[in-house]
Amino acid sequence: MAAMDLDWIPQSLYCASLTTVAHHFAGWKYTISSLPLTLQFDVYNKLFEQSRLCQLGAELCNLVTFSRLLLVRNKRLALHQCFQAIRDHGVKISEILSESYSRRVDILLTNIKDKEECGRAVVLGFQLGGFLSDAGWNKDSATVFSSCFQLCYYLGDLCKAFSCCTKLLHVYNSNCMYKEAEEQFLKAQELYLRLHKLKPDLSINLASLFAEYGAYHFARSEYDKAYRWSIEALSMLKHPGVHSQTTAIDVLRLGSRACVVKRQFAAAERLVRHAVILSRDVFGTNHPKYSSTLLDYGFYLLNVDNVSQSQKAYQAALAIRQRAFGGQNLHVAVAHEDLAYASYVHQYSTGRFQDARTHADAAIHILSKILPPDHLLLASSNRVKALILEEIAIDSHNVEQQKLLLDEAHVLHLQSLQLARKAFGEKNVQTAKHYGNLGRLYQSMERYEKAEEMHLRAIAIKEELLGPNDYEVALSIGHIASLYNYDLKQYEKAEKLYLRSINIAKRLFGEGYSGLEYDYRGLIKIYARTGDFEKVIEYDQILTQWNLIREHRRTNARDDICDIVEKCSSIIQHDTESTETVIDDFFNKIQVETKSLAEQKLEEIFTSTSTRTRQDIAFGGPITSYSRNPVRGTDHRNVGDGTLSHSAVSVSDENQCSSKMDVDAMETIDNSATDDDITKALKIFNVTPQKKQRFLKVKKE
Repeated sequence: MAAMDLDWIPQSLYCASLTTVAHHFAGWKYTISSLPLTLQFDVYNKLFEQSRLCQLGAELCNLVTFSRLLLVRNKRLALHQCFQAIRDHGVKISEILSESYSRRVDILLTNIKDKEECGRAVVLGFQLGGFLSDAGWNKDSATVFSSCFQLCYYLGDLCKAFSCCTKLLHVYNSNCMYKEAEEQFLKAQELYLRLHKLKPDLSINLASLFAEYGAYHFARSEYDKAYRWSIEALSMLKHPGVHSQTTAIDVLRLGSRACVVKRQFAAAERLVRHAVILSRDVFGTNHPKYSSTLLDYGFYLLNVDNVSQSQKAYQAALAIRQRAFGGQNLHVAVAHEDLAYASYVHQYSTGRFQDARTHADAAIHILSKILPPDHLLLASSNRVKALILEEIAIDSHNVEQQKLLLDEAHVLHLQSLQLARKAFGEKNVQTAKHYGNLGRLYQSMERYEKAEEMHLRAIAIKEELLGPNDYEVALSIGHIASLYNYDLKQYEKAEKLYLRSINIAKRLFGEGYSGLEYDYRGLIKIYARTGDFEKVIEYDQILTQWNLIREHRRTNARDDICDIVEKCSSIIQHDTESTETVIDDFFNKIQVETKSLAEQKLEEIFTSTSTRTRQDIAFGGPITSYSRNPVRGTDHRNVGDGTLSHSAVSVSDENQCSSKMDVDAMETIDNSATDDDITKALKIFNVTPQKKQRFLKVKKE
């Protein structure tokens, strides 16, 4: 009789033996440690499969036992699943293990003569700290790496101490502990100087450190600095033998994100595409590292107006993280939030926000369980949910329900603003975004005076930090234009803003850019109200042409582009380029794109007036280009401030733009390479800052 004809399928002898051992685990657990490591792991994994989490937790909370399981590298994902299940069961295994390691190091520091045992403890520190970081338990990972750093330092192993600094910089970034992250970078500088003095020819992995420091600036919305550090990190990858494949992937990811916010989309695509290929080739399709590259791919796609493809990338990333971790996990929450926002943008024109709300609720639920209530990561999730609730309220015909939803959105936005101000202060792009979102909400609540106040505050902060011609400044100007058009009936002001929006949108995204629809409809409304019917006909024809372009795009879109996972699979079969080749091509691309952006920038500066007033900031002034979010709703609705999630083009302009220009200061115009702090930091590491082409021709003219 065939096995498939049986009501049950017999287990293999090995599986049956594991089941028996697990069933009688209480009596045999003291002999398990004598088994081979792989066999030990399978016994513990069988406990997980049988949901015997109390017994499993008691075993894995033992540092010695867990350290042995960390050595079974080919079953790391299964260990993550066991670990997360124990956490969800209520056992604080991450805290227990990190505190156990910290106590062990304290004991060793009192007997530093036992060098062999100290060496083993250092190895365990990197393994345990890395595992906790990969699993999203950043606070406990920081505890481990801090203890490991002390041990390395007292042992005189400055190379490993330097690596600890890089690891700590990463976990502090991930946990939004920016003050501590800055301190770690300064420690890394001190250690490098000592190492270089002792061993001038020693090769050190600077690419990883530069990437983490760039990520630190990116998280703080300091996009110019993030871009510059990503450039330096990418250049470090060209030194073979110093960095790992993991470092290469992380550097490529940061470079792509930095290029996105600098609007260098061709370069961004090149980097993120190779990061996806590399992570899939090295780790496989079920690994969290691969899911992280998919999130970055989704970020790129969202910013280039490929919203549906972006949503698919986020869906694939979330599925991987749920399989790898599941439960109340930070990485799963982040993927839920990203997918919630992409779904919100994708369904904006339809008003179907249920999927977006489900993912936003899931993100907040997880974060609320595992993080303190004042953690900065909650600010972003609260913001996304508030945007969704606002749109659901607008579509609701129930006045009482609408008020409840708007009030809930108001509370969430205020909480997000408070968290951002606490973390970054008043003058920060993230804080300004929350002011802008409050402005939109007050518009929906028909509190128009308050809405204008919030928008003006957002514009003032962004313009001071980013300059008057920045994307984020234009985004806020677009929101206030909606207020003037649909609610305050100030059509002349709104018209100027719409025209400026159309100009920059075409330059960045082309004639088929999705957001153009709402600019065109806004202008049609203005001209209809003011009786300019020739303009109504003109823009109605333009809108019709826009629809034809969009339909042509949909018709000719390749099916494999829509499925991110299948696309990446086909790429791997044909793309065999080395990372070094990709980086060389990247630098060639950004030279071309930088020159183009520089020429545009020079034109804006030369045509601007010498002084910009408060009226200029709000209503147009000398700004010659303008853009805002990719998808905006009909009537008075706009997608929330910060639609492109970290998308700002930083340009180092002052609020008052002189009609004259010092071309020497524009030497690296899109790279802000004149920042003294960055140049000095790079010199400490004996690195010459990457320079772009000097615009000598402009100087001569």
